[in-house]
This record gives sequence, structure tokens and C-alpha cells, in this order.
Amino acid sequence: MYTYKTEILTVSSKWWSDKANDADAEMLDELLNQRAEEGWELVTYDYMATSSQIRGAFVVTFRKPRVL
Repeated sequence: MYTYKTEILTVSSKWWSDKANDADAEMLDELLNQRAEEGWELVTYDYMATSSQIRGAFVVTFRKPRVL
């Protein structure tokens, strides 16, 4: 059995494109490395653009074994 944790990582504002950039990837790497140090394993992630094309977000799900 696992415990799951989902986080939303809002990326920097975009004015001409809703795509993630290098700075956004660095933020994601930081989050992934921090959670790995805490014992969380990455399960899935997705980039969600907004209809306004100003701000998107990564939705990231982690898991770790449940302590019984």
C-alpha cells in the first residue's frame, strides 16, 4: 500500500506562449529532488496550460510506502 501526494506547481507568467521554459523546468527539478530526499517517488506529472495563456502549472503526483 502507498500514500499519495499531489502538488500543483504554478509556473512563471507567460505573455506570448503558454509553454514551459527552462526556468519552469528548473523549478520542477527542484521540487522532484526535494520530494525524493523526503522519500517520495514520482508517479506522474502533467503540464496544464490555461485558456488565458498567461499562467500554467505542473500537476505532480508522488507516492511512498504507507507505514503500518
